[in-house]
Amino acid sequence: MGEERYGEFVAVRRHGDGGAGDVGHVAELVLDRPKAMNAVSTGMAQSIAGACAALGADRDVRVVVVTSTHERAFCVGADLKERNSFTDADLVRQRPVSRGAYTGVLELPVPTIAAVHGFALGGGFELALSCDLIVADRTAVVGLPEVSVGVIPGGGGTQLLPRRVGVARAAELIFTARRLEAAEARELGLVDELVEEGQDRAEALSLAARIAANSPVGLRAAKRALRLGQGLDLRAGLEVEDAAWRSVAFSGDRAEGVAAFNEKRKPQWPGE
Repeated sequence: MGEERYGEFVAVRRHGDGGAGDVGHVAELVLDRPKAMNAVSTGMAQSIAGACAALGADRDVRVVVVTSTHERAFCVGADLKERNSFTDADLVRQRPVSRGAYTGVLELPVPTIAAVHGFALGGGFELALSCDLIVADRTAVVGLPEVSVGVIPGGGGTQLLPRRVGVARAAELIFTARRLEAAEARELGLVDELVEEGQDRAEALSLAARIAANSPVGLRAAKRALRLGQGLDLRAGLEVEDAAWRSVAFSGDRAEGVAAFNEKRKPQWPGE
C-alpha cells in the first residue's frame, strides 16, 4: 500500500490485491488533520481539491474511498477558528478555494464511498454527501448546523441532501440545524450502510474492492448516467442513459466482458 501526501493534511493511499502487476485500483483519500478533528482550513481545502484532480485524471483508479485518521470524527466542517480572523475580503477570496474541495469530491468520475465515524457535521457531512455511497459506524453523528452560526450549507448541502431524503425532510434538518445519531441517519436515508463501531473504513474498502472488480469503462459511464440523469424527466433521462451506453458498447471492456462470460473466466479489463 503506497501513500502520497497532498500538503500537510491530506494523503492518498492505494489498495490492491497484491497480485503481480497490481497497481491498486482502490484509492483512499485520507483526511489527516487530527489536531483539529479534520476542520477544513484553506490549506486543507486546496489539498483535497488537488488530490481529487490527480485521482480523477488517473485511469488506473476505479473507486475512491474518503476516510479519516481521527478516532472521534470524520470531519467537523469548516475551520471556524480560521474564519474568525477573516475580513469580508478574506472570505470572498477563500470561497472558491473552499468550494473547490467539495466540487473536487463531487466531480470525481469514478464511484466514491465515504467511511464515516464520529462527527460528520456541516462541511464534513457535505464531503460525505458528495460521495455516491456513505458507510457509517454506530458512533456517527451527522448534520448540517450552519444556520445556527449565521450561514447556510455552502458545500452542496442544500442541493445534495434533498436528493437523498426529499425536500421536506431536508428542509427540516437544515432549518433546525439538528444533529442525528447513526441509527436515525440510517433510517432516514442520510447514510446507506450502518456497521459496528470501528468497522466503517474496513467495510467501505471491502465494498470498494467489490466495485473495482468491474469494468472501469462501465463504472465511469454508469456514474455519469446516474449523475447527469438526476432531475430530468424520464424521456430526457433515458437519452442520457443511451449516450452513456453508446460510450461503452463498442469499448474493449465490453468485448472482454462478453468474452470472459462465455469462456467462464475472470475478465482482464483493458480499461478502454
